[in-house]
Amino acid sequence: MHTNSFSEFTRVIRKVWRKKHEAEILMEARETQKVIIPATPAWKKENIVERKSVVYEAPIDPTVIRVAGEKEKKQLFTRLGLLKPNSEEIQFVSQEKYYAPYIVISGRYFIDYFRNHTYVFKVDKAVKEVVVLDKRLVPETYRDSTVIKFRGEERLTNEVKAFLIMDGNGRDTEVDHLPSAPSERKPEKAIQQFEIEELPENADIDFVRRRIEKRPDEASRIVAEVFEITDRTVIYTPRYKLIFKNQKTGQEKALVIDGISAKRLA
Repeated sequence: MHTNSFSEFTRVIRKVWRKKHEAEILMEARETQKVIIPATPAWKKENIVERKSVVYEAPIDPTVIRVAGEKEKKQLFTRLGLLKPNSEEIQFVSQEKYYAPYIVISGRYFIDYFRNHTYVFKVDKAVKEVVVLDKRLVPETYRDSTVIKFRGEERLTNEVKAFLIMDGNGRDTEVDHLPSAPSERKPEKAIQQFEIEELPENADIDFVRRRIEKRPDEASRIVAEVFEITDRTVIYTPRYKLIFKNQKTGQEKALVIDGISAKRLA
C-alpha cells in the first residue's frame, strides 16, 4: 500500500513537472516571436509613378561658349557699375561642362478626416435638463447665459493639387527659364557617358510632399489619406562654368553660360 502510494505520488510529480516545462517552452516561444506591425495604416495610400529622365543635347560648340565668356568677362570684375578693368587684365582659367536638373512634376494630396467640436446652445434659465439622442445634458452657466454643451465630431475633406517646375534644390522656377532643345534618344546612356550627377532618387517626391501633404493638426481620426504623383520628369540641361582671373588683383570669379542658347545665366 505504501509502495503504490509512493509510485502514484512520483507519477503525479513527473506529470506536473512535464506540464510546467511545456508551459515554459511555450511562453519562451511567445516572447521571442516577432510582432509584425503594418508599415502604413489601411486608410493611407500612395500612388507614385516611375521617374523619367530627359537629357538635352548641347548643340553649341565649346569654342562658341568660350567666345561668349570673353564677351562677358569684364562684367565680372566691374566695380560700382562703372569701373571696368582692361580686357587684357582678365585671363581665362578653366571651362567645365555640367548638367543642371529641372524637375517637372504633378502631385495630389487628399484627406478625409474627423475633428472634435463642442457645440454651445443657449437654453432657458428654467431648463434643468436637455435630452439629445438619448443623452442627458445638464445646462451650465457660460458668460452670464445658461447653455448646454454638446460634444461631437465633424467630417471634412481637403484636396490639394500641384503642377510644379523646380530646380535641383526644389526652388520654383519660371517656365521661361526652362530651355527647349532636342533630347538624347537614350538618356540613361547619356547620363553615364557625360557622367551627369543625377538628382537623388526621391528628392523630387520629397519636395512635393513638403508642399502639399499637410495633415490638419485638428484631425481626431482619419478616414482616408491619399498622396499621388501622376507625372515626374527630371530634365538635365547643359551648362558651362568658366573661371576668369583678374591678373591685377589675383581675384577669380565664375561665369555660367547656358549650353543651349549661349546666354549668360550667372
